[in-house]
This record gives sequence, structure tokens and C-alpha cells, in this order.
Amino acid sequence: MDKIKFIISLLIIAAFSCKNTNEDVTSNRVKPIKVELQNHNNIYRLLKDGKPYFVVGAGTSIDKIPILAENGANSCRTWSTEMPEYKADEFLDLAHEYGLTVTMGLDVKKERLGFDYNDSVAVRKQFEYLKQEVLKYKDHPALLIWGIGNELNLNYSNPKVWNAVNEIAKMIHEIDPNHPTTTMLAGINKYDVDEIAKRCPDLDFLSIQMYGDLPNLQTRIVESGYSGPYLVTEWGATGHWEVARTSWDAPIEQTSREKAESYIHRYELAIQLDSLHCLGSYVFYWGQKQERTPTWYGLFTEDGYPTETIDAMHKIWKEEWPENRAPRLDSLRLNGYSAFDNIKLHASRKYDAEVFIHNFENDSLKYKWEILQESTDLGVGGDYESRPQSLEGLIVNNNNRIELKAPDKKGAYRLFVYVMDNQRKVATANIPFFVK
Repeated sequence: MDKIKFIISLLIIAAFSCKNTNEDVTSNRVKPIKVELQNHNNIYRLLKDGKPYFVVGAGTSIDKIPILAENGANSCRTWSTEMPEYKADEFLDLAHEYGLTVTMGLDVKKERLGFDYNDSVAVRKQFEYLKQEVLKYKDHPALLIWGIGNELNLNYSNPKVWNAVNEIAKMIHEIDPNHPTTTMLAGINKYDVDEIAKRCPDLDFLSIQMYGDLPNLQTRIVESGYSGPYLVTEWGATGHWEVARTSWDAPIEQTSREKAESYIHRYELAIQLDSLHCLGSYVFYWGQKQERTPTWYGLFTEDGYPTETIDAMHKIWKEEWPENRAPRLDSLRLNGYSAFDNIKLHASRKYDAEVFIHNFENDSLKYKWEILQESTDLGVGGDYESRPQSLEGLIVNNNNRIELKAPDKKGAYRLFVYVMDNQRKVATANIPFFVK
């Protein structure tokens, strides 16, 4: 009998120990990770749980988080805690599942979209709302940094926005001692840096967003007078405001090959070389969006397939090319001309177009062509734009060489091509043209 009691006692102790272990696991899972900004002799580092942490990641949609992790990223960012298709805690949970941290955006309203920073009632209402959002998510183990507003300096005139940003940063430090704060700037200039220095003493560091001008990042920082740490929270394809334009003012988009090459060059030149102040970067955009065209900024197609630029990020983050590479789009010609040739076509006449592809693994290729009207629903700073109408019945064949019939209505259009291999990786390009 004593032996039986002894065995029962052992089982109870074991069960209790197991319960405690499970509780410890649960406790560790919900415990926030301490993130600190270290300054050692003007060399800045992020410390995550006491260890140096250099950010390599992207602004992403939730469905692309697994592919982001697979390609070598360690972090991702959002622009808001309120997202149309999913909740912030779902985003944080999935990021954590795949070993990624999150720079969580707080949606501070923009003056250019009508918010008045002289309206103290509206400013206070915004503050109280964002405080509740911080309280919701501050203890999530995937949280890395709070991003207070996105490009609030774009087309603004009232510097009181920085007072509001500082109040939010101060509030965060009071209720969340584990995560630093930043704000994302469109570029960087002396006026903004001076105003932020004067009005935002509680902000931990600045984040900078640049595209075609990224190779000049260090020059722009010096010109601004900023000497602290920074993240590059958006960078990528040359911006539509930075490229050559046709005679009818249509911006000329880089091909996917040109984007892939420029991503590698810009990262190495502007981000990788700054070992003193740069805390890392987020490429834009690990998903798809309509902005001037359906292909300009997204690293995926509308159908969700990865483009050449995903391979470039894989090369940057893992220091090797993926085993299967996307087709490389060498050039696209319409009627023998390139996008830079101000192509003008006669209404309803027929023309040839051809795309030239380098196929690394000799995969089978599929071609998709379409003609869109030039976008006229134009936003600013990433604001919503509607996709232009696709014109049907104008293209014969879907191979590397096609015959197309010019639209019968005068105006500006674009010819798009998508070339997909049997691993569903895609090369893209488009040519603007004008129908006379």
C-alpha cells in the first residue's frame, strides 16, 4: 500500500511539474521582448533581448509573410493597426510563427488628407484612440518598434503635427518600456529634422523612405543635419516622380530586370555600407498594389506570383541566388521601339510587339499580354488608386511575339507583358504608347 501511495505521489509531482512547464511556455510566448537602442561611441545598434539585431525585411501583406521568411527576412512592417482584410493581432501572430518581428504602424492622420492639427479636440481624440491601440498590442512577443505615422511631412504646412507625434511617443514610453518609437519620413531635409528635434524630444530615432534617390541617402542625411540612428522603412523601384516621361507625360516604369539590378545596387551602396547609424531596412512592397500601374511597386503580380525582384531580395538577404530563378526580361519592343521612344500609333492599325527573355533553367514559359488605359486616378504618397480598364480583343497570340490592334480611341495606353516559368515566377514590363 505504501508503495502504491509513493507511486501516486510521484505521478502527482510529475503532473504538477508538467503543468508548471506548460505555464512557463505559455508565459514566455506572451512575454514582450525587450528592444533597446544602444549608442556606443556614436555607433548605434538595436538590441533585441540583449542581442544585436539588424533589420532585414519588408512592408508586407499578411498572406506573404511565409514567403518573406523563406527568402531570408527577419522582420516586417505595417502602416496601421487597422487593416481591411485582417486584424493586427493576426498579423503579429503569423509573423511570430515564422520568426519575424514587426514594426507596427500607428495611423497618425495626415494634413494633406484634411486633418487639422490646430483642432485640439481632434488631436486629443486621435491620441486616445492610438493609446488604446498601443495597450492592445504592446506585450506581443513579435513587436519590435512603434512607427508613429507614415510620411507626415509629405505636402504638409503645420509643424504642430510633430507635437502630436511627440505626445504619442511620450505616452508609449510611459506604458510600454520595451519598444522604441520612430516616425517615417518621405525623404529627409533640414527643415523637418530641425522641427522634429525641437518638437519631438521623446522620439527615439527617425525612419527614412527613399526610392531612386537612395544612393544619395548619406548625402541627404548630412545635408539635413541629422546625426542619429535611422531605419530605411521604404525603398525599392525608382519612384514614378523620378523617372523619364513620354512627350504626353506618362512616367516610364523600370522592367523587372532593371528593378532587380537596382535593388541590389542600392542596398549595397546605401544601406549595407553604413555600419554606424543604419539600423536596417524594409523594402517596399512585399505584395501588390495599384500605383500608377499594377506592377510599379509590388514585388508580386496581381495573381500573387513572385517577380524577379524577389530573387534580388533573396540574394541580398541570403547572399546567394535561389535555386530556381525567375525569367530575366532583357527588353520589350513595340513596333520595334522601346518605352523611351515616344511611341505613337494610328487608331485601329495593327502592330507587332516582342519580348526578349533569358531563361536560366530552360523552364517552359507562359506569356500574358494586356493593354490598359493610362491611369488617371492618381494619388499622392501611396494613396488609393483604382486600376485602369483592361481592353479586350486587341491582341492576337500569347507568345513572346504578338500582333496587336491599336485601340480605336485617341489617348494614352500601356502594353503590359508577364512571362511566367513553370515555378510560377514572373518577369514583367510595360511600354506606354499614344494613339493618334
